[in-house]
Amino acid sequence: MGWTGHLDLHYTRDGERTIALDRHEGPLRVLQRLYPEGPGICHHVLVHPPGGVVGGDVLRLEARLDAGTHALLTTPGATRFYRSEAAAALQSTHCTVADGARLEWLPLEAIAYSGCEAENRMCFELAPGAEMMGWDVLALGLPATGLAFERGRFRTHLELPGVWLERATLAAADTALLDSPLGLAGHRVVATMWFAAGQPLVPARREALLQAAREACEASPLVATAGATSPHAEAVVLRVLAPRVEPAQQLLHRVWAAWRATAWDMAAPLPRIWRT
Repeated sequence: MGWTGHLDLHYTRDGERTIALDRHEGPLRVLQRLYPEGPGICHHVLVHPPGGVVGGDVLRLEARLDAGTHALLTTPGATRFYRSEAAAALQSTHCTVADGARLEWLPLEAIAYSGCEAENRMCFELAPGAEMMGWDVLALGLPATGLAFERGRFRTHLELPGVWLERATLAAADTALLDSPLGLAGHRVVATMWFAAGQPLVPARREALLQAAREACEASPLVATAGATSPHAEAVVLRVLAPRVEPAQQLLHRVWAAWRATAWDMAAPLPRIWRT
């Protein structure tokens, strides 16, 4: 039997302040509310005290953002999916964002250790007038330390209902996908970042978001393996392949700052937890 954890977050508006109620069961919770940018934006750090996810673990996060709220969710470190002897591990995230609310989903990377059997499911429902940006970073093994991803599977599911749905299975035995120039081309870090709205983006605004991401890519050492597209009128997507996590995260940070300035006319001070 694995760990079962459930965390429910409900963000509401109290005057100029975004406040949050949280309830948890099992080893999944948040640290205290933080307001480094003022009372309107609630920063929350998600923590999983066991330190890793193994076969049989089920972790579920549900978040509701009421109208006019703004929440930024991140993690203090990588989420580590360890080797499984039989049962798969599941991490599930479901967020609903009301009209006029903003969500920033910015966890640090997930690491799939060799031998893991794991799935990461994410679903974000945006009402008309809601907006969000988020990212998902996956590292297959730790090749720099001699811990390559030699067996196991990692499944992903990323959904904006009615707008964008992606499913993938990354299996260590699937060398045609992992090593082919039509696949990951030997890279072991895969990152996806998106800006999404609950209604079609004004064309000029969507183009400005694309241009901001492309300029950041051109200034990155990952320029040959990164690119931005708009698969739907309500979403802009950045794709990145990298040999290591650090250059991918650096590019995501630059795009995050550019998108905050372009879409919301906001600065992007790095959360303190990223600097510790």
